[in-house]
Amino acid sequence: MSDLNQRVETALEEIRPFLKSDGGDIALIGIEDATVKVQLLGACVGCAVNQMTLKQGVELTIKKHAPEIQEVVSVD
Repeated sequence: MSDLNQRVETALEEIRPFLKSDGGDIALIGIEDATVKVQLLGACVGCAVNQMTLKQGVELTIKKHAPEIQEVVSVD
């Protein structure tokens, strides 16, 4: 696993307890250029605020650990 992948996984582990407390989870699908692709799971899938969670929670946490990341997107 690359250093970048490891730092992104560390960021996801930091945010995962908050998602799990609401019945959701997140999986890393891949990293292409400076974009991280994730999949929201569980209760996060139909949640009305999942895009806010993705940008305000997940993306900010990932950028804290891996500042070279420009964007986090959710894929199905």
